Amino acid sequence: MLILVTGATGKVGRTFIDAVRGDPRWKQAKIRALCHNRTLPEDARLSVVKGSIADRAVAEAAMRDVTHVVHLATCKETPEDVVDVAVGGLFWLLEAFRASKAARQFMLIGGDAAIGHFFYRHPGPITEAVPHMAYPGCYALSKVLEEVMLQQYWIQYGIDGCILRAPWIMEKDDFKHTLSFGDDVFGGPVWKDLVPAADAKRHATAGTVPLLLDADGRPLKRNFVHVTDLVSAMLAALDHPRAKQQLFNICMDEPVDYGAVARHLQKTRGLAAVEIPSAYHSNWMDNAKAKDFLDWRPHYDLAKLIDAAYDYQRAADDPRKVWYPG
Repeated sequence: MLILVTGATGKVGRTFIDAVRGDPRWKQAKIRALCHNRTLPEDARLSVVKGSIADRAVAEAAMRDVTHVVHLATCKETPEDVVDVAVGGLFWLLEAFRASKAARQFMLIGGDAAIGHFFYRHPGPITEAVPHMAYPGCYALSKVLEEVMLQQYWIQYGIDGCILRAPWIMEKDDFKHTLSFGDDVFGGPVWKDLVPAADAKRHATAGTVPLLLDADGRPLKRNFVHVTDLVSAMLAALDHPRAKQQLFNICMDEPVDYGAVARHLQKTRGLAAVEIPSAYHSNWMDNAKAKDFLDWRPHYDLAKLIDAAYDYQRAADDPRKVWYPG
């Protein structure tokens, strides 16, 4: 087994590679990391190909003798790159995959941007049958195009592929920083821009928690997943016969309720909260299909997600770096 991992130096790529190397089920597996701006140290089980998947020759070289692809490489809101990398790069990988005699499975890690995140109102739980609904911007559009392209390759060529659609992926102290009123905020909303500057400074100093309200004035519900739960689903889907040509929602059992977050942090850490109105919509991703087909279960619930982030202590050689803003 030779697994090609694109986006290998990101939080999911690094965690997946470590998990494969530490799992006795895959002790014979070797990994090829396709790296662009950053790289990884090579050893007997890990090799590196440098370059961009937007380059057909790089994609073809990376795919040589590969049995499994885990596709994580993506672009955020970078219109100048998104078509070449997210669309063109995936096309070149899929073309090389379908022409290969060694290729067995193509796994795409998608995102809830493909179904609108919290920008649109849904009448019920978001299952895998919900139609694509990209929110404004090129990133969400690219996530739709990635899923559609892989699904069309199932239809056109019968390849064995699967899509694991994840919401916002957390690790270490990420979740704590999603709630910051300071400049260290991770992702959006950017809370300091939603209150007067003096209030933002005071909230940042006190650790005040933003209690985000949805368009109906209720505490917003938003979907998250911890990186270790996503990676456990990836390992469950790897070579799984019931994963063939399937799309799975991979998320916590319940969405994060900002009201429950505020209550938990007030109770456990004495932090105050401030309500932040919004035009966003609460939603609930349904992960039942992954539980049924893959016998997978997430281990992080709301309390564990919060406490793990607030208890995390960074070592001196582990500075907080955010390669992408969300």
